Amino acid sequence: MSKVRADRDVVALGIAASAIIMFVGTGGAIMPQILRSWMGVGNGPSALLINAVLLNIALIIFGWRRYRELLAEIEERRRAETKARELAETDALTGCLNRRSIGPATDRLIAEQAASGGQVAFLMIDLDNFKQVNDYHGHASGDRMLVTAAQRIRDLLPPGGIVARIGGDEFACVVPSNPCEPDKVSGFAARLVDAVSAPVRFEEHPVEITVSVGVAISEEGNENASTLMHFADVAMYHAKKSGKNRCCWFEPSLENALRQRQRLEQGIRRGIERSQFVPFYEQQVDIKSGRLTGFEMLARWESPEMHGTGPDVFIPVAEEMGLIADLSFMVIGKALDDAMEWDPSLTLSVNVSPFQLRDPWFSQKLLKLMIEHNFPPERLDVEITENALLENVGLVRSMITSLRNQGVKISLDDFGTGYSSLAQLRSLPFDRLKIDRSFVSELRESGSGAKIVDAIIRLGDGLDMPVTAEGVEDEAILAALNRFENLKAQGHHFGKPESAAAVRKRLSDLGLLVQPVRSLAVARSFDPDARKLG
Repeated sequence: MSKVRADRDVVALGIAASAIIMFVGTGGAIMPQILRSWMGVGNGPSALLINAVLLNIALIIFGWRRYRELLAEIEERRRAETKARELAETDALTGCLNRRSIGPATDRLIAEQAASGGQVAFLMIDLDNFKQVNDYHGHASGDRMLVTAAQRIRDLLPPGGIVARIGGDEFACVVPSNPCEPDKVSGFAARLVDAVSAPVRFEEHPVEITVSVGVAISEEGNENASTLMHFADVAMYHAKKSGKNRCCWFEPSLENALRQRQRLEQGIRRGIERSQFVPFYEQQVDIKSGRLTGFEMLARWESPEMHGTGPDVFIPVAEEMGLIADLSFMVIGKALDDAMEWDPSLTLSVNVSPFQLRDPWFSQKLLKLMIEHNFPPERLDVEITENALLENVGLVRSMITSLRNQGVKISLDDFGTGYSSLAQLRSLPFDRLKIDRSFVSELRESGSGAKIVDAIIRLGDGLDMPVTAEGVEDEAILAALNRFENLKAQGHHFGKPESAAAVRKRLSDLGLLVQPVRSLAVARSFDPDARKLG
């Protein structure tokens, strides 16, 4: 299209130039004749020449108009190109630079500072838990939060500073730095944290949000935008892992930690694909009789590459990755198969992550898994931590009720470490309380921990809830618990967590091992509607 227009413009220009030349030639010949004719001293020019002159004039007017149109079109095109460049380099919401343009702008600033012996500080700024603002207040409020954050950063920028919006809730800030005054960058970063995290009012309600900041300084070997951005991003990631709402400077060791984290994430994905996560079992014993009553399932990772990585490491990472449900159901499924070989009097306790309880279909998925493995619901005990109750008590109550209606037992795990109230204990249909091991371990001494354990057990009696004590590590703790009635215990005093094969041998020696019975009788113990869940 532009080529056709260019050809047309060349033709129009040629016509106008030819018309001017013809007008000079013909006009020089006929204008004296026209003047003499007007003065009455001679004959006028022929009609053909007059028509030729008029045609020349018309062509000159056409060429002039086209020339003006070309000038206007060029100016309009220039404005459009400028606007397109601005849109390509600027974030439409905040007016900051965007990820595409921050790199060249940073490289220019690095070159300017290097020429005068200065440095550049690159700061990555992430709004912590920004998703909750969108979820609770709507995307319009989230946009307002972003615009406010961008303006607060601009207000603090020193001369020559640059600000850009890198992603959804991430900003980058690049400022000149004096190698002799590193404290100025630290002070600037601290002011950023304070200013951006100040409350923003939405419909008369203040909404607070914290920020994590990572800082990297241009030095020999990292004097380019992409390297600085990577280093600042690593430092910002460490700030978030260290508790958020803080600033962290880049150090080479942080990059090693990030590589380890990436290796761990890749290993977890591969471990789920290869079914490397397996159940281990910790014994649960009736204190008075010493009788084995069941096992608590604990996840372990059998991986040749990630050997020795414990659940305290891989479970939080799996939760952050959004893979905890896949990992958990995989291990629970294996545990259900193992428990089908145990004596029917033995129960199986499984821990549920608070992240899983955010899924409104969790109870249905668990019931469906039990049906697939023909596992009797009355033998399953689902353990929920106190902190899981904080996010959505109503949703948790409905899931607990759904599971209990099918015969599944529900225990409140790590009791005493969270924020559950007596009102919640009365309203939520728990079947058992589990005292956190941090209190049980203090039973060796008659201090506050012992009094807390005593109070929790009496509370359980008052609420008609049996109690399990976790973390019974030695005979002294067991002796302190022996004075209580209707109490279960678990811990290394009774044996460390064992693999499925070791448990099978133990139960075989005790005469508590049976062959699994695969029949529809187990499925019939569920509500018919539960079996239809797909």
